[in-house]
Amino acid sequence: MSNVPEVRPPVVTPVRVIIALCLVAPFVAMLWVGSYAKTDPAFIGIPFFYWYQMLWVLISTALTMVAYRLWQRDQRARAARKGGVAQ
Repeated sequence: MSNVPEVRPPVVTPVRVIIALCLVAPFVAMLWVGSYAKTDPAFIGIPFFYWYQMLWVLISTALTMVAYRLWQRDQRARAARKGGVAQ
């Protein structure tokens, strides 16, 4: 019986920080109303206030997809280090 402690990978990693930033960015962008509470510049006749928010729907989708892919990769890497099988 050995007294060598099990080495665990750190919980906070650079990849997980990037995942968190991808998920938090849309909230910050939408909660900072002062940055987009204006009508100009208009885009094809649509005031800035509206098209900015619709643009963030697309950006949020892309950032969520990136976060999900990074999370999957992180989980596979952790499982491989443990010698297990990742789903």
